[in-house]
Formats: sequence, structure tokens, C-alpha cells
Amino acid sequence: MERLLVKGTIKLADVAKAAGVSQGTASNVFSRPDVVREEVREHVLETARQLGYPGPSLTGRLLRAGKVNAIGVAAVEPLAYFFDDPWARALLAAVAQVCDASGTGLALVSAKDRQKLDWNIKSALVDGFILLCVEGGEKLVQLTRERQLPFIALALNDDDSSVPSVSVNNVGGAAAAAGHLAELGHRRFAVLATEFSDDHVGPVGIAEIEQAIYSTSRDRTIGYWQALETFGIRRQDVPIYETNNDKASVETGLEHLFSAPEPPTAILAMSDNIAMLAMNWLAARGLSVPEDVSIVGFDGVPEGGMTAPGLTTMAQPFAEIAERAVRAVLEDAMPVEREMIDVTLVVRGSTAAPKS
Repeated sequence: MERLLVKGTIKLADVAKAAGVSQGTASNVFSRPDVVREEVREHVLETARQLGYPGPSLTGRLLRAGKVNAIGVAAVEPLAYFFDDPWARALLAAVAQVCDASGTGLALVSAKDRQKLDWNIKSALVDGFILLCVEGGEKLVQLTRERQLPFIALALNDDDSSVPSVSVNNVGGAAAAAGHLAELGHRRFAVLATEFSDDHVGPVGIAEIEQAIYSTSRDRTIGYWQALETFGIRRQDVPIYETNNDKASVETGLEHLFSAPEPPTAILAMSDNIAMLAMNWLAARGLSVPEDVSIVGFDGVPEGGMTAPGLTTMAQPFAEIAERAVRAVLEDAMPVEREMIDVTLVVRGSTAAPKS
């Protein structure tokens, strides 16, 4: 049979016309072959082959069905963020495990640029979104609401109760971290913080923290203050350095803190990533952890258990967070109010009593 010539993009209607069957019969050949007689089915398939018709669009079929059986995980970051950041990597691994158990696909949706992020959110073939709102959470929420698909925010950095979200108890967790160090006998503290506001790195004061636009950093600071004040340590006596949660800003912060006449014997790090960077900086300068400086992180990422010494941290229950988030999206079971999950103090070798 010679190849049939049809101008332009080949459509199902072209196949039906060339095969001499109705479009419904042609459609059944591809979607419900069991209801079409064998000789008709083979004739239509051969005609399609001759025309160069690849078959119905999978995208169109999924959209018509209303479900694609996939979840999008979105962040206002380059795609490398999902693999480079320890917290994002741990959370993504937990979400992937839950999706594997239910046979659900996973799509990473990410971009620093607003226009690209807008397009990526609007074009993603997913049934809903899990939003990692560490940075730019309001932008993610706005774009996802425009898609009118189920979504849930994790690590939401504001207090908007209208946004379905799952978060950890930042105040309680931070209080437990500071209390652990104070109970060991530490009285000279410093905080290496995540962002309080956009485009700032450096020392921050009480007024700036109270007016912070990022609630996660603010709440963790409040937790530190509450615990330390029970031991007679005033908040104004605890230096706080705002970082970008990266190597350059953490090292600059440590240089600032350890240039003081009485440097800290205890560091409260608002992420495990910050804590591990600090441990490397201290080791490079001959300062021992925990003999010279004790450090507590926050997150409970797997890498924290592999450092030498192991990192004491406030561990987030990643598996529970992932289970709640995936279920909320797939079953459209959004929490009616912001869900809060407790974190757990995991004591390892990075904390000890200060030198007498």
C-alpha cells in the first residue's frame, strides 16, 4: 500500500476519512480496540501508519479525563535547589516515597524568573501542587490559585490562614533547641539565622526581627528567646546574624561573631545546612565541636547524622509531612486551618557542656 499524502498535521479525522470509517470507530481503534472488529481495526491502523499518524495525543486524553495522576512540587528556585539544598532534598525524597506507594507521578516545577515560573505553573500536567514556600511563598500561592487546582503549602513564611498548609512548630522546636544548650550550662549564645527579609545579610536587632516578613525565622527566634529568658539570658545579649543559608554568608557571619571579645560557646543554627557549614568553618580554624563550641541545627536532614561529630538537631517528621501533603492533594482533602506538626530534639555529638 503506497503512503497516502495528506497536507498539514495528520488528525484522527483524516485517518477515519482515508479508512472509510466514522471518526467514532477510528477513535475506538486507539482507545477501545476490543469493541472494534479485528479486520476493521487492522485496516484503520494500517491507514494510520501510511498517513504517519502517531496516535491520539496523550496530553489531550489525560486532560479530557480530568486526572493525570501526578503531583507537582514547586519552588521559587532554580531546579538545582531540589538536589542541592539538604532540606528540600530530604522532603522531596519523602514525597517521592509516598508517591511511589500510590503509583503517583512527580513533577518538579521551579524557576527564579517570575515569567518562567508563571508558565511552568500554568503548563504543568499535574493534579495539584505541593508548594515549598521557603522563599517567595506568596508568589507561588498566587500562581497556583490561578490554576484552580488543589495545593498545599509547606514551610509557609507568612501567617495567611486562608492558605492550606502544613508547617512545623517553629517556636516550640527552637525553644527546645535553646533549652538543651542552656541546660548543659551554656550562657554565651549566638544565632545564625535564615532570612528575616529580602536582600539583607548581617546582624539584626530586636525591632527588625519583630517586623520580619518571613515568619519561620521570626518564630524560631521567638522560641530561642523564650527558652533563654527562663535561664536569665536577655534577648538583647544574644547576637543574631542573618544569612542566606549559604556558605558565603554563613562564613561571614561566623567571622563577625567570633571577632567579639567573648565569642559564643553555643550556636543556634536555623537550619542543618547552616549548622554543617558552621562546623566546617570552625574545624578549619582549629576550634573543636563540641569542646570549644556546641551547635544545634534545625531540620533533621540525613546528612546531619553523617558529620563528625553528629549534628544535634530539631528533626522534622518528613515522612508524616509528605504523607499529609500528598493525601491532601490527591484526595482534595485540604486542611481547614493551618496544620502544625511538632519536631523532635535529636541529641548527637555536636553539643556538650562548655569548658569550665
